[in-house]
Amino acid sequence: MGFIQTILLSMPIALLIIVVVLAAIALSILGLWIVWQFVPRHILKTHNELTDAMLEVISLAYTVLLAFVAVISWQNFDAAKFHAEKEANCLVGLHRSAAAFEKPFRDELRPLLEDYAHIVINEEWQLLSKGEESAKASAALRKVWGLYANYEPKTEKEKAFFAESLSKLDDLREMRRLRIIDSRSGIHPLLWIILIIGAVVTVSFTFFFGSDKFIVHAIMASALAVIIALILFTILSFDFPFTGSMRLEPEIFQQAANF
Repeated sequence: MGFIQTILLSMPIALLIIVVVLAAIALSILGLWIVWQFVPRHILKTHNELTDAMLEVISLAYTVLLAFVAVISWQNFDAAKFHAEKEANCLVGLHRSAAAFEKPFRDELRPLLEDYAHIVINEEWQLLSKGEESAKASAALRKVWGLYANYEPKTEKEKAFFAESLSKLDDLREMRRLRIIDSRSGIHPLLWIILIIGAVVTVSFTFFFGSDKFIVHAIMASALAVIIALILFTILSFDFPFTGSMRLEPEIFQQAANF
C-alpha cells in the first residue's frame, strides 16, 4: 500500500481538507514573513513589474500542468468505474445465459457466480482500498472457468450460448484484472514531485511583490496557496478510485448480486 493510500485511509475527508487548508495558509504566511524580515520593501517595489511578468508566466505553465494532471486523474477514476461496471454486467449476462444450458450445469454455475459476486462485495472491495485482491474471489472465478472447461454443449442453441458465455467470461476476467490494477496505480510519484515544486515556486513568487501592508499581502498569498492546495487535494482524492471518502462503491455489484 502506497503513502497516498495510507493518508486517504487514515484520515476522514473533512479533517484532511482542514489540515490541507491550514497547512497551506501557515506555510504561505511563514514564507512571506521570512521574505519581509530579510528583503527591504523598497527593493522589491522597484522590481514589481518584472515580478508580475514572471509570476504570470509561471502561473500559466503551472495551470496547464495542473489541468493536465487533473484530467488524467479523472480519466483514471472514470476508467476504473467503467471496468467495474462492465465486470458486473458480464456477471449478470453469464447468470442469465445459464438458463440456456442443461439443468445440472445451470444449477452448478449460478451458485458459483453468486458466490463470486458476494465475495467481491463483502471482501475484495475492502481489500481494493489497500491495492490488494481477494484469494477467495480468484478461486471462485477459477471454479467457474473449470466448470465451462469441462462442459460439452450438445445442441446448437447451447453451442451458441456457450460461445457467447466464454466471451463474457473472458471479459469478466479481464475487467477484474484491470479493476485490481486501477486500485494500485495512481499518478506517477514524479508528477507529484513536480506538482508540489510548482506549487511552492508559484506561491513563493507572490512573496516578492513590494507591498506596504503585511496583512493584505498575507491574505493574497494565502488565498493563492489555498486554491492550489485544494486543487491538489482534489487530484489526490481521485488518484486511487477505491480508496478514501471519494472511492467507488460496490453498488453495481450489489445490483448484480440480485440477478
